[in-house]
Amino acid sequence: MKKLTLVLAFAVMLKSLFSQDPQFSQFYSNYLYLSPSFAGLSVNNRIAFNYRVQWPEIAHGYNTYSVSFDKYIEKFRSGLGALVMQDQAGTGKLRSLNIGLQYSFDIKMTEKWHFRPGLHLMYTERAINFEDLLWNDQISASGNSATSAEVVPMDNIGDIDCSVSGLTYSDRFWFGVGVDHLLRPTQSFYYYDEADGNTGHVPVKYTVYGGTKFITSEKLLRPIPTTIQLAFLYRQQEQFRQLDLGVYWYRHPFVLGFWYRGIPLYKEVFNRDAFTMLTGLKMKNLSVGYSYDFTMSKLITQTGGSHEISLSYSFRMKPIKHKPKMMPCPDF
Repeated sequence: MKKLTLVLAFAVMLKSLFSQDPQFSQFYSNYLYLSPSFAGLSVNNRIAFNYRVQWPEIAHGYNTYSVSFDKYIEKFRSGLGALVMQDQAGTGKLRSLNIGLQYSFDIKMTEKWHFRPGLHLMYTERAINFEDLLWNDQISASGNSATSAEVVPMDNIGDIDCSVSGLTYSDRFWFGVGVDHLLRPTQSFYYYDEADGNTGHVPVKYTVYGGTKFITSEKLLRPIPTTIQLAFLYRQQEQFRQLDLGVYWYRHPFVLGFWYRGIPLYKEVFNRDAFTMLTGLKMKNLSVGYSYDFTMSKLITQTGGSHEISLSYSFRMKPIKHKPKMMPCPDF
């Protein structure tokens, strides 16, 4: 009965999360996935890798990978980026693959404030292994049948998508917005004669994020400054809403972070999701982070939480003449 309850709860969550994108707890480490305005925001070329395993105690849970690269083009005050991400879950290996290119442009509004619009164009593909699925007409008291009368549709579907964003920042503050899935790509494995009859379109997602940075002054007995950053991330996709509130503590080379995912005082199913702890190392050219999500629902003893690893490496092929203004947001 305990296992049956867990399976039913997982099925309800899958239905509720059907229209939601994959999420990362270390979203500032996966900056190109958060917003195309981050493309080329660093003076160095950057390569980033992120891996997230969600609910490892549940068989065939979510596994999400992403690899990105971005660089700053000094001559045009622009940034270019490339992002590849794959998400996979379930016995049928339901997976989503996104491959995209990004562009951003730096606009100096005042001596203290900059603004960066961003654009993300991508190819998105959704696939599943129908041979690994068990249909209801295969289940019987005498045992599972090897064949099914279910009509198997397409096992993969591809489409194009587009996202836009805007980011403004100074030495201490940053604030950004993003709109994803402007083309509402299809994710249905069934063919529809009329576009209006297709209910498998990805809904538009809205993102708002920001924060502030505090730096303690250097002292004789404490020559290394300490940085504290407060940040938030709000996402809405159809009726689903989610808010991340957190704080980062950094003193070279160590980083600690604490996050709460959910909307306080807002009573919605699956809204109070998790509490996240982060630890990492941030060096001159290399950043490594690990985070763990503590599940806050009744499934806390069954899911195993969520693990996430991030790795970022920065480098330059040749020196830059005019160093662009850096924004103060964290790397994790």
